[in-house]
Amino acid sequence: MNFFTSARLFTTGLIITAALISCNQQKTKTTTNDKKVVSGKDSLQRYVDERLDIYEKVKLTTNVNQLSSSEREILPLLIQAAQIMDDIYWKQVYPQRDSLLNTIKDEKTKSFVWINYGPWDRLNGDKPFVAGVGPKPGALSFYPTGMTKEALAKSDVKDKYGLYSVIREDQPGKYMSVPYHIIYASELQKASSLLKQAALIAENPGFKKYLNLRADALISDNYTASDYAWLDMKTNTLDIILGPIESYEDKLLNARTSFEAYVLVKDKVWSKRLAKYVSMLPELQRGLPVDAKYKKEKPGTDSELNAYDVIYYAGDCNAGSKTIAVNLPNDELIQQKKGTRRSQLKNAMKAKFDKILMPIAKELIDADQQQYINFDAFFANVMFHEVAHGLGIKKTITGKGFVKEALQEQFSWLEEGKADILGLYMVTGLLKKGELEGDLKQFYTTFMAGILRSVRFGASSAHGMANMQCFNFFKENGAFIRNPNGTYKVDFIKFEDSMNKLSNLIITLQGNGNKAVVEKTQKENAKIPAPLQADLDRLTKKGIPVDIVFEQGVDVLGGK
Repeated sequence: MNFFTSARLFTTGLIITAALISCNQQKTKTTTNDKKVVSGKDSLQRYVDERLDIYEKVKLTTNVNQLSSSEREILPLLIQAAQIMDDIYWKQVYPQRDSLLNTIKDEKTKSFVWINYGPWDRLNGDKPFVAGVGPKPGALSFYPTGMTKEALAKSDVKDKYGLYSVIREDQPGKYMSVPYHIIYASELQKASSLLKQAALIAENPGFKKYLNLRADALISDNYTASDYAWLDMKTNTLDIILGPIESYEDKLLNARTSFEAYVLVKDKVWSKRLAKYVSMLPELQRGLPVDAKYKKEKPGTDSELNAYDVIYYAGDCNAGSKTIAVNLPNDELIQQKKGTRRSQLKNAMKAKFDKILMPIAKELIDADQQQYINFDAFFANVMFHEVAHGLGIKKTITGKGFVKEALQEQFSWLEEGKADILGLYMVTGLLKKGELEGDLKQFYTTFMAGILRSVRFGASSAHGMANMQCFNFFKENGAFIRNPNGTYKVDFIKFEDSMNKLSNLIITLQGNGNKAVVEKTQKENAKIPAPLQADLDRLTKKGIPVDIVFEQGVDVLGGK
């Protein structure tokens, strides 16, 4: 019997589901050459079958034998709490889950629904794939159906743009705010209790304090104290990121947060290697290629850069494309006062590199430059993306408050674009200073391959838009060329020049806080050109996966 046998088993496994039975179900037709045209239902079923193939199964494990007996006892409790975050996230993005699944007979379609947390294909522009389902609403369950930004702005609701509440229509035209800890009271009470149980067992003082404060936060919607406690932890082996965190799902205002969880085991050897880079942030901030007025802020340096094995994903981070690095907390005041923790999810990152990026590079990167692709460069590029969230500007210079407040739903994609390009800027600067090992050609070529990997997520997500902006900007500035055979070749000199120009553009856009200008930029640049789409289609025909899905849970760990 392994040490997880008595625990409740939570294996999300690879429950994949897709229902692509289109609204306009065509009857079988006959062409002039007497060949049958595939019916709408059949074509949708083929779509589901093909889209399932873009995901590669990966088991999330770690060496549990290196954990103490108390840590092994805590893990199942953390996984149970994470599963509750998953349940709440479903209620946020598609509360009709069970009724939807009950109408679907095809198991593959059900599986695709589970992967996408609803009937919209997240890696294909949120295309609906279930009969009768229309476009994905921007309001989801955060706001009343049909409510506009203007109507909310004119209302007398005090918590119009709250992180931890939903807006409900009390009576026609009259709106009210309902806090998360009330609307999800039952689930959050259970999760809070599980964290309290884990805190009783925890031996690490910092981790014990954090668990208790996070448990309190779940039932009060006051997360500040637990965020500070999380940043204060230095010597813990186990970690859990849990709660309402990212606002990507709120397409109406980019204000309200979605629930998610990561259960983590720290890789102390790798973490020690990364520790020195945070102290270099102030110097890197001063060297940003932008006017002085846009870089006056001082980034926090009391934060950590750590590597982890992630053993459980739940909720927002598990929907669609899987996150492989995390930079938190998102609170700008905490970032300025304390900094952030950049968490590199090394086992998930390695899986994406081996199963996706390398096959893409062999197909789309110039043959002479494939030698420059390696995991260390990929790891560094992703790592410094997260570090780079701490660089640049948090408050506008035009009196419009924080950048996030000024840009609203246009904030996330531009911020992700900033982190991409300033991460590359950091790599370049550290290499030149001798603080990072490797050849610049490795980092630039791997970055190029990384763009080609990420744009396959589509242009509907924040990360997808960011990658498309970078691809199109670099293309216009000659940072790479597309060879006649459909491979991409980096011009290393122009690549660095384009990096500096794009860094300047993004930070300036953020600092000015002009939402209309950012929206115009997004519409012009965050789109996939036809030649690139043809190349991406080639990857699909080769059977190269777009992303990964997980077999995870206590039984997976117990089999280690």
